[in-house]
Formats: sequence, structure tokens, C-alpha cells
Amino acid sequence: MSIVGILLAGIIIGLLGKFVAPGDKDNIPIWLTIVCGVGGVLLGWYVYAAFGGSGTSGVDWVRWLVAIAVAAVLVVIASTVTGRNSGGRKAHL
Repeated sequence: MSIVGILLAGIIIGLLGKFVAPGDKDNIPIWLTIVCGVGGVLLGWYVYAAFGGSGTSGVDWVRWLVAIAVAAVLVVIASTVTGRNSGGRKAHL
């Protein structure tokens, strides 16, 4: 896959990962969502291959689902690390 293809897939996978991530993750910047998506695509494909996945002649839906799941995990991590996670504990006064 070319770099442009990975970036386009990363945008889509990042948004899907943000959508399926638990809690309210809409408050991380779009550039961070894209980075999580690109990371989800690349890491998801390696995870898929590590567990014995092999490509099919058509669209490999399992590989894409793994990429979405990895992107969702990266979105949760990014939201937690940046301190923009609003779906958790509330401060007590």
C-alpha cells in the first residue's frame, strides 16, 4: 500500500476507531485521530499477521476489523495521555 493509501485508510480507520472507542473521545484533535488511525492500520496489520492471518483474494474484512480495534485502543490511550478524557472520574470539590 502506498503512503497516500495508508494516510487515507488512517483517516477512515481513525474516525471509525474514535466512533467505537468507549466513552466520550470526541475531544481529541483531528490530527491525533489521524495519527491513531494510521497507527491502527499499520499495527493492526502486523497484529493480524502475527496471529496467522493471511490475505484473501478480495477484501480482507478481518484485517480491517483488527485495524479498527487497534485504532480504538490508540484513541483511548491518546485521550488518556493528553488529559482530554471526559468520560471517567469527576473531580470532587
